[in-house]
Amino acid sequence: MALVVEGGELEQDAEEAVLAGLRDTPDLSYSEIAPEVLDKLLPDEYVELPRVRRVAGGLGYRFVKRTFDVVACSAALVVLAIPIGVIAVMVKRESPGPALYAQTREGKNGKPFKLYKFRSMYTDAESRGAQWAVDDDPRVTPLGKKLRNSRLDEIPQFWNVVKGDMSLVGPRPERPAFCREFEKRIDGWNQRTLVRPGITGYAQVHGGYELLPKEKSKLDIEYIENRSILMDLKIMLATFGVLKTGEGAR
Repeated sequence: MALVVEGGELEQDAEEAVLAGLRDTPDLSYSEIAPEVLDKLLPDEYVELPRVRRVAGGLGYRFVKRTFDVVACSAALVVLAIPIGVIAVMVKRESPGPALYAQTREGKNGKPFKLYKFRSMYTDAESRGAQWAVDDDPRVTPLGKKLRNSRLDEIPQFWNVVKGDMSLVGPRPERPAFCREFEKRIDGWNQRTLVRPGITGYAQVHGGYELLPKEKSKLDIEYIENRSILMDLKIMLATFGVLKTGEGAR
């Protein structure tokens, strides 16, 4: 999708849209989840996950990982400043609502934080309670579908990485409402929060959004026990492959 700035007026509109989005970021977390959603996500009465034997990655790994996260994401935010502004204007012009929104997710050790994304859904998307993303989701706007296919909707999460809420690579953070339900039926689900969550992760490149929570958890545990600089680089390279095809986007 080509993003072209035509004149100073659009640049000014872009800046205003971004500022408006940051000031008005509705929290789309819900205490209730649609029953049919839980039935699909939790087909088993009870699942017991293997226990994490060790959290891999020593002090040197954590220092290099954090330094790379901050430098890479800070640079990306500067380089992408104009495209970010243009996308914000496009989102606001397509449908009513803010360009950006904040959604509560569970971070490391279960600590909640605000995850930022470009809005890709209509503002009343979850009037019936929290939903799980599906293929051809009717809640997604036409522009939102393009943003999701290209993963451009996740660009604002670079700021989450700079702040320290997230890393480039790690288990994808989930909403507290879903976590509470998963913990009731998946023993060991909360082990995913032993490390900082990521924009991309081992489970995303090896299964995508088709995975059930229990399957995703097992892959996340595998990552936690084996993470390394080489493994993170392989995941990032695999992510670029997913970006080219748009596979698994919702």
